[in-house]
Amino acid sequence: MTVYTERAKGSPWADFLAENAQILSIAIFFFACIGFFAVGTNTFLTVGNILNILRQAAPILIVAVAMTFVIITAGIDLSVGSQVALVNALAAILMAAGLPWPATVLAMLALGVLTGLGQGWFVAYQDVPAFIVTLAGLSILRGLALYLTQGYSIPIENAAGFLMLGRGEIVGIPVPALIAVVVAVVGYVTIRSTRYGRQVVAVGSNMEAARRVGMPARWVIASVYMISGISCAVAGLLIAARLGSGSSNAAVGFELQVIAAVVLGGTSLMGGRGTILGTLLGTLTIAVIGNGLILMHISPFFTQIITGAIILIAIWLNTRIFNAKFRLPSRAGGKTK
Repeated sequence: MTVYTERAKGSPWADFLAENAQILSIAIFFFACIGFFAVGTNTFLTVGNILNILRQAAPILIVAVAMTFVIITAGIDLSVGSQVALVNALAAILMAAGLPWPATVLAMLALGVLTGLGQGWFVAYQDVPAFIVTLAGLSILRGLALYLTQGYSIPIENAAGFLMLGRGEIVGIPVPALIAVVVAVVGYVTIRSTRYGRQVVAVGSNMEAARRVGMPARWVIASVYMISGISCAVAGLLIAARLGSGSSNAAVGFELQVIAAVVLGGTSLMGGRGTILGTLLGTLTIAVIGNGLILMHISPFFTQIITGAIILIAIWLNTRIFNAKFRLPSRAGGKTK
């Protein structure tokens, strides 16, 4: 018996829902979280708290945009938290040693490029699984940060311009949030409208096919890890500027938040499909959940449990309900058996 999906009927509304189901589902979940915490606490929707959410979510969004590129290529970067910590600590050490903050920023961006390319080389040109490479990077880079700081926090002094990057505001909006928005817009345009973006999607869909049609498939894979390294450098600098210090203990668990935001936003872990808009909504959802639970005085011992359960349920609903109801037709003429 042949069953036609709603997509095959040609309804414009069904087509719209099928194409945007994942974005719509995370958007609904995001606003549901806002409504829940707005009712549960009197301070959630205050201007000060909203600005605080944006400031704290900015580093996660910056790295999540880059992680979207990585995961679209069917890769993963587990080392992002350790990269952020290394940049965070080393920036403070360099400025404490007298290096001007603009030079420190450039040096940390260069470090991000080298770190990302180093991992990307192993993944793309040596065929070592990304999980293994970045798991090793997670340990090595965090260990290096611990060695450089000896476990101590390094204060950042006499660098007002640098601290503005993390604490400043422009027309009432935190500078980190503005930087994150710029990064998100660049990522969105790159994926949607550039040759490089199309190459990233093609390599994630079928690397061998992309290589056979002349795409620099290995370089594309290496380059997304370089982008990840640069984004980690930016995030590490913003965190150091916000806190006014550098520490090897910065960004603990950061990689889990970033990956959760990307996957919650609809990017496929199998590669070949992803959306920056979904990543933006996923990041804000993660930030709202964390902030709301704190304001409701939920024990910190339960915060991670509740956050993980909400994420699991949201992704389950996303894949089961929306994809089942508005699934795309199969390649065999838009029919399912």
